Amino acid sequence: MKMVITRLVLAAMHFRQWLIAQLVFGFLNLLKILPADPAIRWADALARKIGPRLWRHKLMLTNLRNAFPEKSAAEVEDIAVASWGHMGRMAAEYVFLDRLFDFDPEQEKPGRVEVSGIPIFLDLRDNPRPFIVFTAHTGNFELLPVAGKAFGLEVMVLFRPPNNPYIAEKVFSFRSARMGQLVPSHAGSSFALARKLEAGGGVGVLVDQKFRKGLSTQFFGQPVKTNPLLAKLVRQFDAEVYPARCIRLPGNRYRLEIEPRIELPRDAKGNLDVEGTSQVLNDKVESWVREYPEQWLWYHDRWHIKKTVAR
Repeated sequence: MKMVITRLVLAAMHFRQWLIAQLVFGFLNLLKILPADPAIRWADALARKIGPRLWRHKLMLTNLRNAFPEKSAAEVEDIAVASWGHMGRMAAEYVFLDRLFDFDPEQEKPGRVEVSGIPIFLDLRDNPRPFIVFTAHTGNFELLPVAGKAFGLEVMVLFRPPNNPYIAEKVFSFRSARMGQLVPSHAGSSFALARKLEAGGGVGVLVDQKFRKGLSTQFFGQPVKTNPLLAKLVRQFDAEVYPARCIRLPGNRYRLEIEPRIELPRDAKGNLDVEGTSQVLNDKVESWVREYPEQWLWYHDRWHIKKTVAR
């Protein structure tokens, strides 16, 4: 009897995941009917209406108040609502990702996408060596590996699959066709990244994800646990490290930026300071978020406070 109940519970859970996936796919297919610009604007407006009604909005407001204690309640609310809008945009942009990246250095009229740091792209492509490009959940971060592939820069990208297996399968297939080599984040992913660096290649990682274990660091003056993977890979392979980000511009346009190589802290013997490096990464991401706070995903439980926020 117990086994039957377990099977029924599992079947109900799988059905729920399948149903949610079909609703998501239906929404994205609906967006495909529209031209890109109206679809993106509509998704933004819809998310701004629905998001504040969800429980996660309380978490967002708490995160924002902790990060920006100097801001008023109205300013915090405005950022939170705008952040929901950017999440809506992200969903719509997925549908049109192939059409959004239209950068052409030869065109006279600016396109939808502009790129800063082209010489760095080309140098990494033409002079192979171990390197790591890190970014955060700002703007449409999915455009960065698309840009790398467009420049002929083969980068192995570490990503965290969605928890829903039906959505995860679809997302992996979609990303693989447009972003090159992908490595789902799991127990063995670090070995795949290590092999890529050992062969003189490059990898891309998001460094602002929720992490339960790891190094004790600061982010917006609040204690957080940070994944030491990037720092350990740098220490092992002496890899160069480059920050990169996407900024959403007015008119459904985007600026992709890859910044010059950053110098990482070392001890008196020249050995890499792993904890110090992790803090450098947090500080860089924080500087990006402070510049465009509405473009970061504040609904993430980066500070592990979800249980303390009343539903």
